[in-house]
Amino acid sequence: MARPEQSVLTWIFEMGEARLLQFAEEMLSNPKMTEAISTGLHRAARTKGQVDRNVQALLALLGVPTKADYNKLLSKVEALQGSMVNLNIKLDRLMASREPPKRRAPARPKAKRRAAPAARAPKAPLDNGFSERDESR
Repeated sequence: MARPEQSVLTWIFEMGEARLLQFAEEMLSNPKMTEAISTGLHRAARTKGQVDRNVQALLALLGVPTKADYNKLLSKVEALQGSMVNLNIKLDRLMASREPPKRRAPARPKAKRRAAPAARAPKAPLDNGFSERDESR
């Protein structure tokens, strides 16, 4: 046996648009029905508000930022970004108004010439079996 809700929904669907509008007018003309719909919508809105407050409190306890926190931070970042753009514009104007600095070659210290090294005695071979060539790596 089919449930009554399914049969009523099926009946409403099969009625067509014209009959559906007639049915809706009859239902909404009944004061008890409009009061029930109004009460249901009011309760649903109140429940949604409570759920939103509870979720916000839970997120605050967990340290997770809410959408309001995100929007507040976003507005601050946008304000800082605007300030940076203004500073960059002012800096560009200041740099453009200055004379370009004269290019000067950097001063290099003069290298002193060393005297040719005296003849050195050859180095003694190492005891560890490596030659000088291997040791320099």
